Amino acid sequence: MSGKNTTVKTRYTVMSKEILDKYPELATEGSPTIRQKLEIANPAVVEMATKASLCCIKEWGRPAQDITHIVYVSSSEIRLPGGDLYLANELGLRSDVSRVMLYFLGCYGGVTGLRVAKDIAENNPGSRVLLTTSETTILGFRPPNKARPYDLVGAALFGDGAAAVIIGANPVMGQESPFMELSYAVQKFLLDTHNVIDGRLSEEGINFKLGRDLPQKIEDNIEEFCRKLMAKSSAKDFNDLFWAVHPGGPAILNRLESTLKLSNDKLECSRKALMDYGNVSSNTIFYVMEYMREYLKEDGEEWGLGLAFGPGITFEGILLRSL
Repeated sequence: MSGKNTTVKTRYTVMSKEILDKYPELATEGSPTIRQKLEIANPAVVEMATKASLCCIKEWGRPAQDITHIVYVSSSEIRLPGGDLYLANELGLRSDVSRVMLYFLGCYGGVTGLRVAKDIAENNPGSRVLLTTSETTILGFRPPNKARPYDLVGAALFGDGAAAVIIGANPVMGQESPFMELSYAVQKFLLDTHNVIDGRLSEEGINFKLGRDLPQKIEDNIEEFCRKLMAKSSAKDFNDLFWAVHPGGPAILNRLESTLKLSNDKLECSRKALMDYGNVSSNTIFYVMEYMREYLKEDGEEWGLGLAFGPGITFEGILLRSL
């Protein structure tokens, strides 16, 4: 049932039988397990972030010591110092690397990271910013109980993972080969919608409530938001753009497609990312963009939009230019 409703075919998760054997209390409804969940989640997110970052640095082709800034995005760990420091240490970055930590932004965090990294890169000549996102669903893990049936759709929709990207201005010819330009970024929150996506930390972990009116609220406000971004490009019509949209769920993609009258191939990369990984919170936009690299080799649109939505209700958007 839920697989069909969510359109998700595969997901990845840190949670395993070994973990449940080690922490049997996680399977007991109502037990205070925030400490145990953080013991699992804190190292797991940094391990995933490290692997993603190493792959990214390798593809970039320059030494890790050339990274001047880190932007670290996660809604899945709580500690001091934060994962940004652990990550810098694991990667052997310079001790004077400038770190920015973006915590508990939820699904739009990846695009916020792009906006922040863009500002850093443009304002610090020669800088190279490592943007890393890493998320696990451990903090929200709940066992089924009699009073509340197991949230199958939630369990089938959300997944774990990490992503990394390097951002800078003025690429070094012959050394760096960027595929996307971050042209213009906008963030907006919708007034009086802060209860529509509600996340609370308790002794049991983190508890999320999603309002049923979320897709409708996005539908009502998305066109104006996208027009503001598109106005900075030479594109005249939404179908002249390529679309990298965070796939919060299939309903949001379907509403976006019909509201903006997009041709049915425009959200193909978003639907593929959702099918292959589920909603992996802040990471998912990068999985969409990875598929976009291949898509843009065949369909040559110059301009595109990167969009994500999350608590607030917050819209985060970036005008992209294909290189």
